[in-house]
Amino acid sequence: MSTTAAAAAVRRIEAVIDVVGRATLYLCLAMIGLVALNVLLRYSLSFGSVWSQELEWHLLAAVILLGMSHAIQRGDNVRVDVFYAGFKPRAKFAVDLVSDLLLLLIALLFIKLSLAYVGQSYAINETSADPGGIPYRWAVKGLIPLGFGLLALQTVGSLLKRVLVEQQRREAGHA
Repeated sequence: MSTTAAAAAVRRIEAVIDVVGRATLYLCLAMIGLVALNVLLRYSLSFGSVWSQELEWHLLAAVILLGMSHAIQRGDNVRVDVFYAGFKPRAKFAVDLVSDLLLLLIALLFIKLSLAYVGQSYAINETSADPGGIPYRWAVKGLIPLGFGLLALQTVGSLLKRVLVEQQRREAGHA
């Protein structure tokens, strides 16, 4: 893959992840509104709903699964840089490369393992075990391979970007 093609692929991947990340922000707002409404109804009118309670959980799952790739892209994940901060650029590149490859492997493993799980849930048309709960539980379970697919895509973009930056650094004569 040429440098230009790799750079274009990185831009496209980052654009997709950014769009999904921004959409996830609206899911956060919906979840906050739903939680506030549930609390208000529960404590002011003594009214609660299994369906709305489960919807909170489903929205939280969507926020986490759809938002994790955006968090990784932006560097908002938790990092411990005690040793890393003192590494030379080449050592940092090696650590980042290994980290990205491990993350890609884990994401692909989660996708593989979750497909049968989601398929089984869909096949039996799984619903909530609670009366009045949300039907179509397979839909929220379907977010698992989707979320990890986005994470794998982001990781591929990150790998390409790291390699491009390292190539530029080496071409500039910085060892």
